Amino acid sequence: MNEKFAQYRARVAQYWNVLEKRQKIWLGASAAILILTIILLTVLFSKTHYEVAFRDLDSTDAAAVMEYLDAGKIPYKLSDAGQTISVPTADAAKVKVEAGSQGIVRNGSIGFESFNDSSSMFGSTDREFDVKYRSALNGEVQRLLNGMQGVQKSNVLVNLPESTPFMTTEEKEQASASIMITFRPGYRPTQKEVDGYYNLVKTSIPNIKPENITISSPEGELLASGDVGGAGAGGDLLETHYQIQRKYENDLKQKIQSFLAPMVGMDNLVVNVSSSINFDKKKSDQQLVSPLENNNNNGIVLSESTSSKSATGGSSAGGVAGTGATDVPGYTADTATGGSSEENSRTTNYDYNKSNIQIESGPYVIKDLSISIGVEKSKLSAEAKTEMTNVLASLVRSQLIESGQDVNNDALIDKKVSVMAQSFIDNGGVAASSGLSTGWLVGLGLAALALIGGLGYVVVRRRKQAALVEELAAAPGKVEYPTIDLDSVQNESQVRKQLETLAKRKPEEFVNLLRTWLVEE
Repeated sequence: MNEKFAQYRARVAQYWNVLEKRQKIWLGASAAILILTIILLTVLFSKTHYEVAFRDLDSTDAAAVMEYLDAGKIPYKLSDAGQTISVPTADAAKVKVEAGSQGIVRNGSIGFESFNDSSSMFGSTDREFDVKYRSALNGEVQRLLNGMQGVQKSNVLVNLPESTPFMTTEEKEQASASIMITFRPGYRPTQKEVDGYYNLVKTSIPNIKPENITISSPEGELLASGDVGGAGAGGDLLETHYQIQRKYENDLKQKIQSFLAPMVGMDNLVVNVSSSINFDKKKSDQQLVSPLENNNNNGIVLSESTSSKSATGGSSAGGVAGTGATDVPGYTADTATGGSSEENSRTTNYDYNKSNIQIESGPYVIKDLSISIGVEKSKLSAEAKTEMTNVLASLVRSQLIESGQDVNNDALIDKKVSVMAQSFIDNGGVAASSGLSTGWLVGLGLAALALIGGLGYVVVRRRKQAALVEELAAAPGKVEYPTIDLDSVQNESQVRKQLETLAKRKPEEFVNLLRTWLVEE
């Protein structure tokens, strides 16, 4: 074994000594690069890749998960101050399923499963039961809210009034709930989702009204709509109004761009439209009373009645004043000597011209509108700016015709239109900066290909040199080497002198001569 090892070592040393200095450098560099590549690939493929299995954990849940992973001898990594736990990718699915089935992650809440663990062998007291029930109810509502889309975490506090048989239903205190919801970054709940939170709480807690539920977030309070008994707008009304306003602004923006883009180019134009829309829907009744035309401001004669009375009288003798049984003492009666009377009356009933008008005005009235345009300086002359301003002013006037504003006031309309000359940023610079990483990747790829090509070149060259040496060793007679006439030399000093002269003048031929002698021996 040692003899074979010595033979291999001698062959390697002989091959190494035959190589030139430049060849030795290339061979050593290639071997170093090859070894380094093998090491890097080994580290890369043997490295354990981790995947996030749990996120947004509190300290209690994080400790429970760590205990479970330690018991199963599963490696893990902590991040985000212990709120996120990552496990190897191969074990991620298994860990999630087992942790969920065992109820390890509770999001800091305790549900009704706490009643499975009795506090003592004799049961629990009423006070202890009430505390457990409230904690379990808080935990269950919290779990339901945490399962909603976009909710990162929530805190729930439910207040249940004490029940007593001596109070009527009206006298009993109502249940209430205070909830704090933290949403994931960038998430904005719709009104429909907010109503879903209120419905969820209302159906989970007994004897609670929507007005006794308070749901807040770090951005402010979340109000329920009238659909669930809240004071906010109904359903998706706010979201619908927002979408209508955005659609109106986008349509108007596209119209302006389609009109101006052929003149200055789409890349040299920026349009901004801002509007205010009245979404109120009004209904009014009008009762108008007006006289008839050509009737001296008189109305229509509905009915007319006329009556006439006349009376005549003669002389009559009167008695003694105040002497009768029924007469008034001291009263003196007149003596009628005769006469006549006449009475005339006329009654006319009129009616006027009445009009009942019901007016119902639709919503979506444009209250205000402003348009701002930025154009490349080189594309905007003074004349073009004036023309653009006039066109936009006419557009604003047509849109505000029913807003109640004075659309004929040029000063007012000029404030709502703005045309600016701007210098736009060259997109080529952005593209070049964004492609910097790609250029580096291409350069690194070319460098790697160059190293691989150099390594291949060295290997091929080495094989060619080995084949050349074998060819020279197999057929030495075919190559002409310099010779020394030993018959004409009288002593060894002359032979040595000739060899030294050959070595100095023609070193390559001297080396070939030595190789020939070694092969012959």
